[in-house]
Amino acid sequence: MIETTHLRIGPQCPCFVIAEVGQVHDGSLGMAHAYIDAVAKTGADAIKFQTHIAEEESSLDEPWRVKFSYQDKIRYDYWKRMEFTKDQWLGLKQHADKVGLAFLSSPFSIAAVRLLDEIQVPIWKVASGEVNSLYLIEEMVRTEKPIILSSGMSYIEELDERAAYFKRAGVQWALVECTSSYPTPPEQIDLAQMSYYRERYGCAVGLSDHSGTIYAGLAAATLGADVVEVHVCFSKELFGPDVCASVTIEELRTMVDGIRFNRRMQQLQDSKEERTNQLAELRKIFGKGIITRMDIKKGERFTMENIAFVKPAQGIGADAWKKVLGSVAIKDIPKKAFLTSDMLMEDK
Repeated sequence: MIETTHLRIGPQCPCFVIAEVGQVHDGSLGMAHAYIDAVAKTGADAIKFQTHIAEEESSLDEPWRVKFSYQDKIRYDYWKRMEFTKDQWLGLKQHADKVGLAFLSSPFSIAAVRLLDEIQVPIWKVASGEVNSLYLIEEMVRTEKPIILSSGMSYIEELDERAAYFKRAGVQWALVECTSSYPTPPEQIDLAQMSYYRERYGCAVGLSDHSGTIYAGLAAATLGADVVEVHVCFSKELFGPDVCASVTIEELRTMVDGIRFNRRMQQLQDSKEERTNQLAELRKIFGKGIITRMDIKKGERFTMENIAFVKPAQGIGADAWKKVLGSVAIKDIPKKAFLTSDMLMEDK
């Protein structure tokens, strides 16, 4: 269970939905602010960025995704272009606060942790590639804020070590299943890990999804995820390395709506009998009663030829048709009259 002044994450709470902007703002502060406004309208709980400080985390030899960009010769240049100043990060945080979103950002250096702590982020998100950056995690733990840890690149023994460390430190934490493949194919998304983590560590659990669809997030929430994180973008035609693993704003809204809808279903308390009792008037409207097809004389036998079954359910219900067929009229009955018990008696 994670509980702070402003947010709660755990089994007794609604699924906490995080919209991960990552780098799709492409270094534009205005675009980053635009994402905050757009995500706020989807019903998500939080918006998350990534705080990169090139000088603190990257070398000129960094090999990952070097050639993806038309304007950045090396990865270091890309990280440099993604940087915001402390005042700019503060402005983003204040904007998110104003529109009711929790503001999160994954730090990738001690300098980034300290910057984000100064602007008072409420909770830390440790990216999959930083699970073994103990110097970084220790810096987060010193702030006494809760931590969400992604499992994407970790062996179970490494997760055991982090769990033991968080327990010793008294830190509230959550573990989210994650596959570090962009986009992630469905056969690599292991939702069963969530219940395994919950049983093994006793912590809040969830999914950090890179499939680029809403399906995994919906399934995870239905299976009991406490937190679901998805990457988000304005369009699948945008530039950037995260776009292929992102959902659009419209898809995010659909996913959030689906998660909330599913939770309401799971909270159903009434029994089947109670729900059916609540439909008494509808049962009358959609049920059928028995009427006469023609005038029937006293003493005449009821047959399938002189009765019919019509809506609504008035008089003798259609479910009693066999009893009616074994009876005779005890009075004259006009055509198209609903049969009642005082009109017939069983044939002796």
